[in-house]
Amino acid sequence: MSDDLKISKRKPTYPISSKLDSYLSDYRRNIDLPIFYSDLLRFQGSIVVYDKNDEDTLWVRVYYNDYEREEIDKSLKQVYSHLLSDGGQGILKFLNVDAIDFCTFGNSKPFRIKVRNILNDNYTYFYVKTADASRVYGLELEQMLSPYQINFLVCKDTLIEEHIAGIPGDEFIKNNLPECNASEKAQIAKEFVKFNERCLIRLLGDMRSYNYVIVPTHDFDHVVFKIRAIDFDQQSYEGNLKIYRPQFFKENYNMVQMVQEKIQAESIYQYKIEERSIVAKRMISYHTRLNALLDCMEADEISIPKHIDMLKEDIYNYTLDVNFRNSKNMGEVLKNALDFVKRNYEDVSLNRF
Repeated sequence: MSDDLKISKRKPTYPISSKLDSYLSDYRRNIDLPIFYSDLLRFQGSIVVYDKNDEDTLWVRVYYNDYEREEIDKSLKQVYSHLLSDGGQGILKFLNVDAIDFCTFGNSKPFRIKVRNILNDNYTYFYVKTADASRVYGLELEQMLSPYQINFLVCKDTLIEEHIAGIPGDEFIKNNLPECNASEKAQIAKEFVKFNERCLIRLLGDMRSYNYVIVPTHDFDHVVFKIRAIDFDQQSYEGNLKIYRPQFFKENYNMVQMVQEKIQAESIYQYKIEERSIVAKRMISYHTRLNALLDCMEADEISIPKHIDMLKEDIYNYTLDVNFRNSKNMGEVLKNALDFVKRNYEDVSLNRF
C-alpha cells in the first residue's frame, strides 16, 4: 500500500487515428451522430447538483436557450435510439430528455444525459464525451477481456457511452461495506483480488475507489457482489506499474485490509491464476478482433516516451521477459503483456494432458 502514488494530473487527449477509425467502422462502433460534444458546451447557465445528503456531486445541471433546447433534445433522443435500440425514429415520441448534467471533475468532463420513457417513467443515462483514443482502447479491451458487455459509439471527436449501473466504490466502502456479514466480505475480498489482477493484465490504470462500481445481485438466499471498472481514461498511459494495480491506492485501503483478513495467501494465488486463465480464454475467443485492436495500438501514440521506458522496465523486473525491454511503444507493451499471460496459460494447459 502506498500513500503517495502519483497519477499524471493532465493526461493529454489523444485523437482517434485513421487506423483506429477504420477498426471502429469494422466493428460497428462508428456512426453518424446528429449532435457532438462541442454542441453541448453552448449552455447558457447551470446549477449545482446535490446528492440526497445535500453534498455537492461535482456535477452541474446545464440549461440552453429555448430555441436550441428543442433541437438538442431531439438529437439526444436519436442518439439514445442508436445506442440502445435499432436507431429508428419510432420510439422518439415516447422519450423525454429530463436532464443534461456536466461534470466539472476529471479528465473527460462528460455530459450525463437522463432519458425517460414517458409511458412508464423508466429512465436511463448515457454520457457524451470527447473521443479520446486511450479511453476507446480501454472500452474495447473491457468488452473483450472482462466478464462484461459494454456499449459505446464514436463519431469524429465525440464518444457516446452507456451508463454502467452499480454503487460507486467509495460510497460502497463507506456506507455498505460495514453492514456486510463475514461471508459477504470474504466474497468481496475475492472479487477485489480478481479485479486487481484483471486491471494489471490489461494495463488499466487509476482504479481508485470512485473509478469502479460494486454491483450486487440477489441470488436465492444470498447476494453476489461483482466489481466493474467505469473509467477507462488511464488505459496504458502511466509509467509506474503500481498504478495498474488497484491494491496500491490509499482509497482502496479498506478493500486491501479485508483481503488480508479474509483470504489466505494460497487462495489469493489461486484466484489470480483463475483470473489469468479466464482472461487467456477470452483472448483466444476474441483472437481476430483483439489482434486488430492491438495492431491499432502499436501504430498509435497513446503515451509519452518517459512512461513507456519506465513501464517496460518495471514489467521486465516483474516477469524477467526480455520482450518487454524490446517494446517500442505502449501498444507493444500491452501486446507482450497479453502474450505473456496467454503463453503461460497454454503451457500449463498442455502440460496437464
